[in-house]
Amino acid sequence: MTSIASTPNGNSAHAFSGTQNGHSSKNLQSKPLTWTTYSNVINGELTSTKQTRCSVNPATEAENPTVPVSTREDVDRAMAAAQKAFKTWAAVPYAERQKAVLAFASALEREKEPFSKLLTQEQGKPIQFARVELDTSVAWMRATAAIDLPVEKIEHADKTILVRFTPLGVAVGLVPWNFPILLAAGKIASAVVTGNPIIVKPSPFTPAGGLKLVELAQQFFPPGVIQVLSGDDSLGIWLTSHPTPAKISFTGSTATGKKVMESASKTLKRVTLELGGKDPTIVCDDVDVDEVAAKVAQLAFLNSGQICLAIKRIYVHEKIFDEFRAALVKHTAALKVGEGNEDGVFLGPLQNAMQYERVKGFFSEIETQGQNVAVGGKNPGGKGYFITPTIIDRPPEDSRLVVEEPFGPIVPLLSFSSDAEAIAKANNTAYGLGASVWSGSKERANGIAQQIEAGTVWVNTHFAMDPRAPFGGHKQSGMGTEQGLSGLKSYCNSQTLYLDK
Repeated sequence: MTSIASTPNGNSAHAFSGTQNGHSSKNLQSKPLTWTTYSNVINGELTSTKQTRCSVNPATEAENPTVPVSTREDVDRAMAAAQKAFKTWAAVPYAERQKAVLAFASALEREKEPFSKLLTQEQGKPIQFARVELDTSVAWMRATAAIDLPVEKIEHADKTILVRFTPLGVAVGLVPWNFPILLAAGKIASAVVTGNPIIVKPSPFTPAGGLKLVELAQQFFPPGVIQVLSGDDSLGIWLTSHPTPAKISFTGSTATGKKVMESASKTLKRVTLELGGKDPTIVCDDVDVDEVAAKVAQLAFLNSGQICLAIKRIYVHEKIFDEFRAALVKHTAALKVGEGNEDGVFLGPLQNAMQYERVKGFFSEIETQGQNVAVGGKNPGGKGYFITPTIIDRPPEDSRLVVEEPFGPIVPLLSFSSDAEAIAKANNTAYGLGASVWSGSKERANGIAQQIEAGTVWVNTHFAMDPRAPFGGHKQSGMGTEQGLSGLKSYCNSQTLYLDK
Protein backbone atom coordinates (compact mmCIF):
# COMPACT_ATOMS: atom_id res chain seq x y z
CA MET A 1 0.00 0.00 0.00
CA THR A 2 1.05 3.57 -0.47
CA SER A 3 0.83 6.31 2.09
CA ILE A 4 -2.40 8.15 2.72
CA ALA A 5 -2.31 11.74 1.61
CA SER A 6 -3.21 14.43 4.15
CA THR A 7 -4.55 12.03 6.74
CA PRO A 8 -5.58 13.79 9.95
CA ASN A 9 -3.97 12.06 12.89
CA GLY A 10 -6.26 13.52 15.49
CA ASN A 11 -5.32 14.57 19.00
CA SER A 12 -4.40 12.27 21.83
CA ALA A 13 -7.00 9.55 22.11
CA HIS A 14 -9.52 9.49 24.93
CA ALA A 15 -11.35 6.36 25.90
CA PHE A 16 -15.08 6.06 26.24
CA SER A 17 -15.36 7.47 29.75
CA GLY A 18 -17.92 7.94 32.43
CA THR A 19 -21.10 5.96 32.72
CA GLN A 20 -23.35 6.31 29.70
CA ASN A 21 -26.74 4.59 29.62
CA GLY A 22 -25.73 1.94 32.11
CA HIS A 23 -22.39 1.05 30.52
CA SER A 24 -19.36 1.00 32.80
CA SER A 25 -16.45 3.29 32.09
CA LYS A 26 -13.46 2.15 30.04
CA ASN A 27 -9.83 2.83 30.86
CA LEU A 28 -7.71 5.04 28.65
CA GLN A 29 -4.69 2.72 28.59
CA SER A 30 -5.15 -0.71 27.07
CA LYS A 31 -3.85 -3.96 28.48
CA PRO A 32 -1.41 -5.87 26.24
CA LEU A 33 -2.82 -8.79 24.34
CA THR A 34 -1.62 -12.36 24.67
CA TRP A 35 -0.88 -14.18 21.43
CA THR A 36 -1.29 -17.84 22.33
CA THR A 37 -5.04 -18.34 21.88
CA TYR A 38 -7.58 -16.98 19.39
CA SER A 39 -11.26 -16.82 20.28
CA ASN A 40 -14.61 -15.57 19.11
CA VAL A 41 -15.94 -12.54 20.96
CA ILE A 42 -19.65 -12.71 21.83
CA ASN A 43 -21.22 -10.15 24.16
CA GLY A 44 -17.84 -9.04 25.45
CA GLU A 45 -16.66 -12.55 26.30
CA LEU A 46 -13.96 -14.69 24.66
CA THR A 47 -15.64 -17.91 23.59
CA SER A 48 -14.47 -21.18 22.10
CA THR A 49 -16.23 -23.76 19.92
CA LYS A 50 -16.26 -27.55 19.85
CA GLN A 51 -14.93 -27.59 16.31
CA THR A 52 -11.76 -25.71 15.40
CA ARG A 53 -9.61 -25.28 12.33
CA CYS A 54 -6.31 -23.77 11.15
CA SER A 55 -5.48 -21.60 8.17
CA VAL A 56 -2.15 -22.08 6.38
CA ASN A 57 0.95 -19.88 6.24
CA PRO A 58 1.11 -19.29 2.46
CA ALA A 59 4.91 -19.00 2.43
CA THR A 60 5.63 -22.27 4.24
CA GLU A 61 2.31 -24.16 4.11
CA ALA A 62 2.63 -24.70 7.87
CA GLU A 63 -0.47 -24.47 10.04
CA ASN A 64 -1.41 -21.12 11.55
CA PRO A 65 -3.00 -20.76 15.02
CA THR A 66 -6.15 -22.72 15.84
CA VAL A 67 -9.38 -20.70 15.53
CA PRO A 68 -13.06 -21.41 16.23
CA VAL A 69 -15.60 -22.73 13.74
CA SER A 70 -18.81 -20.95 14.70
CA THR A 71 -22.24 -22.55 14.71
CA ARG A 72 -25.72 -21.18 14.01
CA GLU A 73 -26.18 -20.94 17.77
CA ASP A 74 -23.10 -18.71 18.00
CA VAL A 75 -24.58 -16.48 15.32
CA ASP A 76 -27.90 -16.25 17.17
CA ARG A 77 -26.16 -15.37 20.45
CA ALA A 78 -24.06 -12.68 18.80
CA MET A 79 -27.09 -11.22 17.06
CA ALA A 80 -29.07 -11.09 20.30
CA ALA A 81 -26.18 -9.38 22.08
CA ALA A 82 -25.76 -6.85 19.26
CA GLN A 83 -29.46 -6.07 19.17
CA LYS A 84 -29.47 -5.52 22.93
CA ALA A 85 -26.42 -3.23 22.69
CA PHE A 86 -27.89 -1.20 19.83
CA LYS A 87 -30.31 1.02 21.75
CA THR A 88 -27.86 1.92 24.49
CA TRP A 89 -24.89 2.44 22.16
CA ALA A 90 -26.95 4.55 19.73
CA ALA A 91 -27.90 6.79 22.66
CA VAL A 92 -24.26 7.49 23.57
CA PRO A 93 -23.35 11.00 22.34
CA TYR A 94 -21.52 11.12 19.03
CA ALA A 95 -18.51 12.81 20.63
CA GLU A 96 -18.16 9.98 23.15
CA ARG A 97 -18.32 7.37 20.39
CA GLN A 98 -15.58 9.28 18.58
CA LYS A 99 -13.41 9.16 21.71
CA ALA A 100 -13.88 5.42 22.00
CA VAL A 101 -12.72 4.88 18.41
CA LEU A 102 -9.68 7.10 19.00
CA ALA A 103 -8.76 5.14 22.13
CA PHE A 104 -9.11 1.88 20.21
CA ALA A 105 -6.86 3.26 17.45
CA SER A 106 -4.15 4.18 19.95
CA ALA A 107 -4.30 0.73 21.50
CA LEU A 108 -3.88 -0.85 18.08
CA GLU A 109 -0.91 1.41 17.47
CA ARG A 110 0.72 0.13 20.66
CA GLU A 111 0.21 -3.45 19.45
CA LYS A 112 1.57 -2.71 15.98
CA GLU A 113 4.51 -5.11 15.98
CA PRO A 114 2.76 -8.33 17.09
CA PHE A 115 -0.13 -7.60 14.72
CA SER A 116 2.35 -7.03 11.89
CA LYS A 117 4.18 -10.28 12.55
CA LEU A 118 0.92 -12.22 12.66
CA LEU A 119 -0.19 -10.54 9.43
CA THR A 120 2.97 -11.66 7.62
CA GLN A 121 2.57 -15.18 8.96
CA GLU A 122 -1.13 -15.43 8.17
CA GLN A 123 -1.52 -13.34 5.02
CA GLY A 124 1.96 -13.67 3.53
CA LYS A 125 2.73 -10.04 2.78
CA PRO A 126 6.26 -8.78 3.46
CA ILE A 127 6.76 -7.43 6.96
CA GLN A 128 7.44 -3.92 5.65
CA PHE A 129 3.98 -3.84 4.08
CA ALA A 130 2.37 -5.52 7.09
CA ARG A 131 3.61 -2.61 9.20
CA VAL A 132 2.24 -0.16 6.63
CA GLU A 133 -1.15 -1.89 6.86
CA LEU A 134 -1.15 -1.44 10.64
CA ASP A 135 -0.12 2.21 10.36
CA THR A 136 -2.83 2.79 7.79
CA SER A 137 -5.44 1.04 9.92
CA VAL A 138 -4.68 3.38 12.81
CA ALA A 139 -4.73 6.43 10.55
CA TRP A 140 -8.05 5.43 8.96
CA MET A 141 -9.69 4.89 12.34
CA ARG A 142 -8.52 8.28 13.54
CA ALA A 143 -9.63 9.98 10.35
CA THR A 144 -13.05 8.32 10.54
CA ALA A 145 -13.46 9.43 14.14
CA ALA A 146 -12.61 13.00 13.11
CA ILE A 147 -15.51 13.26 10.64
CA ASP A 148 -18.58 15.03 11.96
CA LEU A 149 -22.09 13.96 10.97
CA PRO A 150 -23.92 17.28 11.19
CA VAL A 151 -27.65 17.87 11.27
CA GLU A 152 -28.78 19.78 8.17
CA LYS A 153 -31.20 22.67 8.70
CA ILE A 154 -33.67 24.46 6.42
CA GLU A 155 -35.57 27.45 7.83
CA HIS A 156 -39.13 28.51 6.93
CA ALA A 157 -41.29 31.20 8.49
CA ASP A 158 -43.21 28.73 10.64
CA LYS A 159 -41.15 25.57 10.35
CA THR A 160 -37.64 24.35 10.89
CA ILE A 161 -36.72 21.37 8.74
CA LEU A 162 -34.02 19.16 10.20
CA VAL A 163 -32.31 16.38 8.30
CA ARG A 164 -30.48 14.06 10.64
CA PHE A 165 -28.75 10.72 10.26
CA THR A 166 -29.68 8.01 12.73
CA PRO A 167 -28.01 4.61 13.10
CA LEU A 168 -29.47 1.72 11.14
CA GLY A 169 -29.00 -1.06 13.69
CA VAL A 170 -26.84 -4.15 13.80
CA ALA A 171 -24.19 -4.26 11.07
CA VAL A 172 -22.22 -7.18 9.69
CA GLY A 173 -18.73 -6.66 8.26
CA LEU A 174 -17.50 -9.35 5.87
CA VAL A 175 -13.73 -8.92 5.59
CA PRO A 176 -11.47 -10.34 2.83
CA TRP A 177 -8.01 -11.86 3.15
CA ASN A 178 -5.92 -9.32 1.23
CA PHE A 179 -6.01 -6.50 3.84
CA PRO A 180 -7.63 -8.24 6.80
CA ILE A 181 -6.70 -5.74 9.52
CA LEU A 182 -7.18 -2.54 7.54
CA LEU A 183 -10.57 -3.45 6.12
CA ALA A 184 -11.86 -4.78 9.44
CA ALA A 185 -10.71 -1.63 11.23
CA GLY A 186 -12.36 0.59 8.62
CA LYS A 187 -15.71 -1.18 8.84
CA ILE A 188 -15.61 -1.22 12.65
CA ALA A 189 -14.82 2.50 12.95
CA SER A 190 -17.55 3.57 10.54
CA ALA A 191 -20.17 1.35 12.16
CA VAL A 192 -19.59 2.16 15.81
CA VAL A 193 -18.95 5.89 15.47
CA THR A 194 -22.38 6.21 13.84
CA GLY A 195 -24.00 4.23 16.67
CA ASN A 196 -24.25 0.76 15.17
CA PRO A 197 -23.02 -2.47 16.78
CA ILE A 198 -21.06 -4.64 14.34
CA ILE A 199 -20.32 -8.34 13.99
CA VAL A 200 -17.10 -8.96 12.07
CA LYS A 201 -16.53 -12.09 10.02
CA PRO A 202 -12.86 -12.46 9.07
CA SER A 203 -11.92 -14.48 6.02
CA PRO A 204 -11.35 -18.19 6.80
CA PHE A 205 -7.92 -17.71 5.21
CA THR A 206 -6.88 -14.92 7.62
CA PRO A 207 -9.01 -15.27 10.76
CA ALA A 208 -6.53 -14.82 13.61
CA GLY A 209 -5.78 -11.13 13.11
CA GLY A 210 -9.45 -10.20 13.04
CA LEU A 211 -10.11 -12.17 16.21
CA LYS A 212 -7.33 -10.34 18.05
CA LEU A 213 -8.46 -6.95 16.68
CA VAL A 214 -11.94 -7.39 18.14
CA GLU A 215 -10.54 -8.83 21.38
CA LEU A 216 -8.58 -5.60 21.76
CA ALA A 217 -11.72 -3.54 21.11
CA GLN A 218 -13.43 -4.99 24.19
CA GLN A 219 -11.31 -2.70 26.36
CA PHE A 220 -13.02 0.36 24.88
CA PHE A 221 -16.57 -0.63 24.00
CA PRO A 222 -19.49 -2.08 25.98
CA PRO A 223 -20.39 -5.76 25.50
CA GLY A 224 -22.14 -6.53 22.24
CA VAL A 225 -20.98 -3.41 20.38
CA ILE A 226 -18.07 -5.09 18.55
CA GLN A 227 -18.13 -8.87 18.14
CA VAL A 228 -16.31 -11.34 15.91
CA LEU A 229 -17.09 -14.83 14.66
CA SER A 230 -14.64 -17.13 12.89
CA GLY A 231 -15.99 -19.93 10.77
CA ASP A 232 -16.16 -21.84 7.53
CA ASP A 233 -18.05 -21.13 4.31
CA SER A 234 -21.44 -21.52 6.03
CA LEU A 235 -20.88 -18.58 8.37
CA GLY A 236 -21.27 -15.84 5.78
CA ILE A 237 -24.61 -17.23 4.64
CA TRP A 238 -25.90 -17.47 8.21
CA LEU A 239 -24.92 -13.85 8.90
CA THR A 240 -26.29 -12.28 5.71
CA SER A 241 -29.57 -14.22 5.80
CA HIS A 242 -30.21 -13.64 9.52
CA PRO A 243 -33.22 -11.37 10.17
CA THR A 244 -31.47 -9.17 12.74
CA PRO A 245 -28.85 -7.15 10.78
CA ALA A 246 -29.86 -3.89 9.15
CA LYS A 247 -26.61 -3.43 7.23
CA ILE A 248 -24.08 -5.65 5.43
CA SER A 249 -20.68 -4.27 4.44
CA PHE A 250 -18.90 -6.69 2.12
CA THR A 251 -15.49 -6.52 0.47
CA GLY A 252 -14.65 -9.32 -1.95
CA SER A 253 -15.30 -10.72 -5.39
CA THR A 254 -18.11 -9.60 -7.68
CA ALA A 255 -19.51 -13.13 -7.84
CA THR A 256 -19.76 -13.41 -4.05
CA GLY A 257 -21.04 -9.84 -3.79
CA LYS A 258 -24.04 -10.75 -5.95
CA LYS A 259 -24.83 -13.64 -3.58
CA VAL A 260 -24.56 -11.29 -0.58
CA MET A 261 -26.93 -8.84 -2.23
CA GLU A 262 -29.41 -11.62 -3.03
CA SER A 263 -29.34 -12.85 0.56
CA ALA A 264 -29.70 -9.35 2.01
CA SER A 265 -32.62 -8.50 -0.28
CA LYS A 266 -34.95 -10.88 1.53
CA THR A 267 -35.19 -8.47 4.48
CA LEU A 268 -34.14 -5.30 2.60
CA LYS A 269 -30.87 -5.01 4.48
CA ARG A 270 -28.79 -2.07 3.36
CA VAL A 271 -25.65 -3.23 1.57
CA THR A 272 -22.30 -1.74 0.69
CA LEU A 273 -20.43 -3.88 -1.82
CA GLU A 274 -16.78 -3.20 -2.64
CA LEU A 275 -16.05 -5.74 -5.36
CA GLY A 276 -13.56 -6.69 -8.05
CA GLY A 277 -11.77 -4.44 -10.49
CA LYS A 278 -9.89 -4.48 -13.76
CA ASP A 279 -8.08 -1.24 -13.17
CA PRO A 280 -6.44 0.38 -16.20
CA THR A 281 -3.49 2.73 -16.20
CA ILE A 282 -2.91 5.01 -19.20
CA VAL A 283 0.68 6.12 -19.89
CA CYS A 284 0.90 9.05 -22.32
CA ASP A 285 3.83 9.71 -24.62
CA ASP A 286 5.06 12.76 -22.67
CA VAL A 287 6.09 11.05 -19.44
CA ASP A 288 9.48 10.45 -17.89
CA VAL A 289 9.62 6.84 -19.05
CA ASP A 290 11.96 5.34 -16.47
CA GLU A 291 10.38 7.15 -13.52
CA VAL A 292 6.82 6.16 -14.44
CA ALA A 293 7.79 2.59 -15.34
CA ALA A 294 9.31 2.11 -11.89
CA LYS A 295 6.12 3.30 -10.21
CA VAL A 296 3.82 1.27 -12.46
CA ALA A 297 5.82 -1.90 -11.79
CA GLN A 298 5.47 -1.50 -8.04
CA LEU A 299 1.79 -0.54 -8.19
CA ALA A 300 0.93 -3.49 -10.42
CA PHE A 301 2.67 -6.04 -8.21
CA LEU A 302 2.12 -4.59 -4.74
CA ASN A 303 0.69 -7.23 -2.39
CA SER A 304 1.48 -9.73 -5.18
CA GLY A 305 -1.26 -8.13 -7.27
CA GLN A 306 -3.89 -9.08 -4.67
CA ILE A 307 -5.50 -5.65 -4.44
CA CYS A 308 -8.83 -4.70 -5.95
CA LEU A 309 -7.30 -1.35 -6.90
CA ALA A 310 -3.98 -2.67 -8.23
CA ILE A 311 -3.04 -1.80 -11.80
CA LYS A 312 -4.33 -4.70 -13.90
CA ARG A 313 -4.13 -3.34 -17.46
CA ILE A 314 -1.24 -1.16 -18.66
CA TYR A 315 -1.95 0.97 -21.74
CA VAL A 316 1.11 2.74 -23.19
CA HIS A 317 1.21 5.19 -26.11
CA GLU A 318 2.68 3.49 -29.16
CA LYS A 319 5.29 6.26 -29.59
CA ILE A 320 7.05 5.19 -26.39
CA PHE A 321 5.88 1.59 -26.20
CA ASP A 322 9.21 -0.16 -26.82
CA GLU A 323 11.14 2.16 -24.53
CA PHE A 324 8.55 1.88 -21.77
CA ARG A 325 8.39 -1.91 -22.07
CA ALA A 326 12.15 -2.18 -21.62
CA ALA A 327 12.05 0.05 -18.54
CA LEU A 328 9.06 -1.80 -17.11
CA VAL A 329 10.80 -5.15 -17.60
CA LYS A 330 13.92 -3.84 -15.87
CA HIS A 331 12.03 -2.60 -12.83
CA THR A 332 9.78 -5.66 -12.61
CA ALA A 333 12.73 -8.04 -12.77
CA ALA A 334 14.28 -6.18 -9.81
CA LEU A 335 11.32 -6.93 -7.52
CA LYS A 336 12.32 -9.66 -5.07
CA VAL A 337 9.97 -12.57 -4.40
CA GLY A 338 10.23 -14.47 -1.12
CA GLU A 339 9.05 -15.15 2.42
CA GLY A 340 7.86 -11.95 4.06
CA ASN A 341 10.55 -11.76 6.73
CA GLU A 342 13.46 -11.94 4.29
CA ASP A 343 15.31 -8.69 3.65
CA GLY A 344 14.27 -6.76 0.59
CA VAL A 345 11.25 -8.88 -0.33
CA PHE A 346 8.62 -6.98 -2.33
CA LEU A 347 6.32 -9.86 -3.31
CA GLY A 348 5.28 -12.50 -0.83
CA PRO A 349 3.29 -15.58 -1.84
CA LEU A 350 -0.29 -15.62 -3.04
CA GLN A 351 -2.45 -15.91 0.01
CA ASN A 352 -4.05 -19.33 -0.41
CA ALA A 353 -3.97 -22.49 -2.49
CA MET A 354 -7.25 -21.75 -4.26
CA GLN A 355 -6.04 -18.36 -5.47
CA TYR A 356 -2.67 -19.84 -6.37
CA GLU A 357 -4.29 -22.41 -8.65
CA ARG A 358 -6.52 -19.77 -10.22
CA VAL A 359 -3.58 -17.53 -11.10
CA LYS A 360 -1.59 -20.49 -12.43
CA GLY A 361 -4.49 -21.03 -14.83
CA PHE A 362 -3.65 -17.71 -16.48
CA PHE A 363 -0.05 -18.86 -16.86
CA SER A 364 -1.13 -22.05 -18.58
CA GLU A 365 -2.65 -19.94 -21.35
CA ILE A 366 0.69 -18.28 -22.00
CA GLU A 367 1.99 -21.45 -23.62
CA THR A 368 -1.24 -22.77 -25.13
CA GLN A 369 -1.99 -19.45 -26.84
CA GLY A 370 1.61 -18.55 -27.63
CA GLN A 371 1.48 -15.26 -25.74
CA ASN A 372 4.59 -13.09 -25.75
CA VAL A 373 6.18 -12.93 -22.29
CA ALA A 374 7.98 -9.64 -21.66
CA VAL A 375 9.22 -10.70 -18.22
CA GLY A 376 8.49 -13.59 -15.86
CA GLY A 377 6.35 -16.45 -17.13
CA LYS A 378 7.99 -19.23 -15.12
CA ASN A 379 7.22 -19.95 -11.48
CA PRO A 380 9.35 -21.45 -8.71
CA GLY A 381 8.50 -24.85 -7.30
CA GLY A 382 8.71 -26.10 -3.76
CA LYS A 383 6.86 -24.94 -0.66
CA GLY A 384 4.71 -21.86 -0.67
CA TYR A 385 2.33 -20.23 -3.13
CA PHE A 386 4.91 -18.09 -4.91
CA ILE A 387 4.31 -16.54 -8.34
CA THR A 388 6.93 -14.68 -10.40
CA PRO A 389 5.73 -11.21 -11.46
CA THR A 390 4.87 -11.49 -15.14
CA ILE A 391 4.05 -9.07 -17.96
CA ILE A 392 2.48 -10.27 -21.20
CA ASP A 393 3.28 -8.17 -24.26
CA ARG A 394 0.12 -7.20 -26.18
CA PRO A 395 -2.12 -10.24 -25.71
CA PRO A 396 -5.40 -10.19 -27.67
CA GLU A 397 -7.81 -7.52 -26.37
CA ASP A 398 -10.45 -10.21 -25.83
CA SER A 399 -8.11 -12.62 -24.04
CA ARG A 400 -8.89 -13.82 -20.55
CA LEU A 401 -5.94 -11.88 -19.10
CA VAL A 402 -7.26 -8.59 -20.50
CA VAL A 403 -10.91 -9.20 -19.61
CA GLU A 404 -10.83 -11.02 -16.25
CA GLU A 405 -9.24 -10.12 -12.92
CA PRO A 406 -6.46 -12.61 -12.05
CA PHE A 407 -5.90 -11.09 -8.58
CA GLY A 408 -2.27 -12.07 -8.84
CA PRO A 409 1.05 -10.80 -10.26
CA ILE A 410 0.37 -11.15 -13.99
CA VAL A 411 -0.68 -8.16 -16.14
CA PRO A 412 -1.10 -7.36 -19.84
CA LEU A 413 0.92 -4.58 -21.49
CA LEU A 414 -1.13 -2.96 -24.26
CA SER A 415 -0.78 -0.01 -26.63
CA PHE A 416 -2.86 2.89 -27.95
CA SER A 417 -2.40 5.56 -30.61
CA SER A 418 -4.62 8.41 -29.38
CA ASP A 419 -6.12 9.63 -26.13
CA ALA A 420 -9.60 8.81 -27.41
CA GLU A 421 -8.54 5.23 -28.10
CA ALA A 422 -6.99 4.91 -24.64
CA ILE A 423 -10.19 6.13 -22.99
CA ALA A 424 -12.33 3.72 -25.02
CA LYS A 425 -10.09 0.75 -24.18
CA ALA A 426 -9.91 1.66 -20.51
CA ASN A 427 -13.71 1.84 -20.32
CA ASN A 428 -14.25 -1.40 -22.24
CA THR A 429 -14.85 -3.54 -19.15
CA ALA A 430 -17.66 -4.69 -16.89
CA TYR A 431 -15.68 -3.29 -13.96
CA GLY A 432 -15.20 0.28 -12.81
CA LEU A 433 -13.28 0.44 -9.56
CA GLY A 434 -10.06 2.41 -10.10
CA ALA A 435 -7.85 3.82 -12.85
CA SER A 436 -4.89 6.13 -13.34
CA VAL A 437 -3.50 8.45 -16.00
CA TRP A 438 0.15 9.43 -16.35
CA SER A 439 1.23 12.45 -18.37
CA GLY A 440 3.70 15.31 -18.30
CA SER A 441 0.75 17.63 -18.98
CA LYS A 442 -1.59 18.04 -16.05
CA GLU A 443 -4.29 19.44 -18.31
CA ARG A 444 -4.10 16.44 -20.62
CA ALA A 445 -4.09 13.93 -17.77
CA ASN A 446 -6.91 15.65 -15.90
CA GLY A 447 -8.99 15.75 -19.06
CA ILE A 448 -8.52 12.03 -19.68
CA ALA A 449 -9.20 11.19 -16.02
CA GLN A 450 -12.61 12.82 -16.10
CA GLN A 451 -13.68 10.55 -18.97
CA ILE A 452 -12.80 7.27 -17.22
CA GLU A 453 -15.72 5.19 -15.94
CA ALA A 454 -14.44 4.27 -12.48
CA GLY A 455 -15.15 5.15 -8.88
CA THR A 456 -11.63 6.45 -8.22
CA VAL A 457 -9.25 7.89 -10.81
CA TRP A 458 -5.74 9.18 -10.06
CA VAL A 459 -3.46 11.47 -12.04
CA ASN A 460 0.28 10.69 -11.98
CA THR A 461 -0.13 8.24 -9.12
CA HIS A 462 -2.23 5.20 -8.26
CA PHE A 463 -3.71 3.81 -5.06
CA ALA A 464 -3.07 6.93 -2.96
CA MET A 465 -6.06 6.69 -0.62
CA ASP A 466 -7.49 9.35 1.68
CA PRO A 467 -9.99 8.03 4.26
CA ARG A 468 -11.87 11.34 4.19
CA ALA A 469 -12.87 10.73 0.57
CA PRO A 470 -15.53 8.20 -0.48
CA PHE A 471 -14.43 4.97 -2.10
CA GLY A 472 -16.69 2.79 -4.22
CA GLY A 473 -17.07 1.19 -7.61
CA HIS A 474 -19.01 1.77 -10.82
CA LYS A 475 -20.62 -0.97 -12.92
CA GLN A 476 -20.01 -4.43 -11.44
CA SER A 477 -17.31 -3.17 -9.08
CA GLY A 478 -19.77 -2.44 -6.34
CA MET A 479 -22.60 -0.52 -4.77
CA GLY A 480 -22.40 2.34 -2.31
CA THR A 481 -19.26 3.79 -0.78
CA GLU A 482 -16.96 3.27 2.15
CA GLN A 483 -14.96 6.06 3.84
CA GLY A 484 -15.62 9.75 4.18
CA LEU A 485 -18.91 11.40 5.07
CA SER A 486 -20.86 9.35 2.55
CA GLY A 487 -19.36 6.18 4.02
CA LEU A 488 -20.63 7.15 7.45
CA LYS A 489 -24.07 7.99 6.06
CA SER A 490 -24.27 4.49 4.58
CA TYR A 491 -24.59 3.22 8.16
CA CYS A 492 -27.47 5.60 8.83
CA ASN A 493 -31.09 6.28 8.02
CA SER A 494 -31.82 9.78 6.75
CA GLN A 495 -34.67 11.31 8.75
CA THR A 496 -36.39 14.59 7.85
CA LEU A 497 -38.20 16.41 10.68
CA TYR A 498 -40.64 19.27 10.00
CA LEU A 499 -40.74 21.01 13.38
CA ASP A 500 -42.94 23.88 14.48
CA LYS A 501 -41.17 27.04 15.54
